[in-house]
Amino acid sequence: MSNELTLQLIDTHAGGDVSRIVIGGINPLPGDTVREQMHYLRDEADGLRKLLLNEPYGIPEMSVDLLVPATLAEAQAGYIIMEVMGYPIYSGSNTICTATAVLESGLVAKQEGRQRFALESPAGLVQIEAQVRDGVVESITCEGLPSYIHTHNASINVPGIGRVNYSVAYSGGFYALVDAAELGFSLAREEERALNDCAFAIVEALQAERGFSHHTLGDVGPLPFLHFMGPVDQIADNFYRSRSTTYVHPGVICRSPTGTGTSARLALMHYEGRISVGDKLETVSLRDTGFIGEMTGTRTSGTHSSGTHQMVENTITGRSYVLARSEIVINCDDPMVECSGLRHILTTG
Repeated sequence: MSNELTLQLIDTHAGGDVSRIVIGGINPLPGDTVREQMHYLRDEADGLRKLLLNEPYGIPEMSVDLLVPATLAEAQAGYIIMEVMGYPIYSGSNTICTATAVLESGLVAKQEGRQRFALESPAGLVQIEAQVRDGVVESITCEGLPSYIHTHNASINVPGIGRVNYSVAYSGGFYALVDAAELGFSLAREEERALNDCAFAIVEALQAERGFSHHTLGDVGPLPFLHFMGPVDQIADNFYRSRSTTYVHPGVICRSPTGTGTSARLALMHYEGRISVGDKLETVSLRDTGFIGEMTGTRTSGTHSSGTHQMVENTITGRSYVLARSEIVINCDDPMVECSGLRHILTTG
């Protein structure tokens, strides 16, 4: 049994999105930053992502987060995000789950009340605030990426649907933002399949018609995400609520309202003059789970040649629950298991 290949995992969910946190079983990855380690994993060891998101170990609706040593002195740990569409540099729900996992695993010691620490994502340093009561992690607040509106109030003809109005935000990935009611949706759970089909058609049309370039990062790939926006209700002073749902990949609608989707909504509402610093928006998913986004500031980014943009700084608050602590056995003789692109990073016992 000395050569048995195993991975140590903590399965969690935030808002319904399941994140499988890999806490052991992987050799140190090359790279001077977590971003460089992500590039290595993507280019040289994509077998880990495929293994844990496909049968028999997982399903495409899940996410995987690999804990790695931080390269920034301020961070207590690093993490690499893996999803069915690839390797996003940031994700709100994955960050909430990973922050919970590092506390539950003891990598960061729990402290009663509010405690602060930092993680290193592929996008850089992320400040975390955890609320702990009686040893239970009751909430995680993490920094969202500064978000901005790339395109406002455009339209496109979508085969089978017709003319669709949309805006585009960047919040860690490019999001098409569409009004759910204009497309005939109330954002009820039974609409999930129809929402997926509609979003797929719109995203395919957008990808065929145009590309999107980040004003400082350049080409970050085609627009992958679409966020359906429900009506916005004012619940209290400086507090708003809206149903929403996010399409991330053919056949995959997020179970949670998504952290980066919430950041994109904040950017759009600020662009349209509907919120200001200190205002909060709770986005509510098809499964009635919520994340709370807060607009914490603005700054201008870009140059005269690349164009300047008003960046919306924000935080995302949610709660993650531990589902399981487990060790899985990787049997490369199993015809259902593909070990290519994987063996060289696995720790042997």
